[in-house]
Amino acid sequence: MSEQRHPDIEVYIKNCPLETILEWLGERCEEVRTLNSVGGTHALEVCIDRCTVPVMIHEKAVGKAWISIWFRSDKTPWARDIDCAHEVARALDTQVRCIAESWTESNDSEEEEWWRVENGIAEKIQWPNS
Repeated sequence: MSEQRHPDIEVYIKNCPLETILEWLGERCEEVRTLNSVGGTHALEVCIDRCTVPVMIHEKAVGKAWISIWFRSDKTPWARDIDCAHEVARALDTQVRCIAESWTESNDSEEEEWWRVENGIAEKIQWPNS
């Protein structure tokens, strides 16, 4: 696994209400502003560790069970998606998934390796429907 900082951070949170995720963001960030909400897509701007970061939340991102939260910047407290996944899984007491390596233009295979993080344990899995 690469230790290089990812250009953005995206995690998928299982069976967690949007309100709970927003509550966690409110506790984790100095400020959370909703810019736009249309259907199940929510554009936000957060101030986290004194940096302003655009965030997109997609409800039902994969099937009905998964909500995606995408921090669209490398100015987050997490160097890699897996770092964020561990924090979110612990804070929300649920399963979180993220891509095993940072996304690049060459990532075009149907099945990629993902991390499944739950109860403090991370294991690599294939997640073909992501």
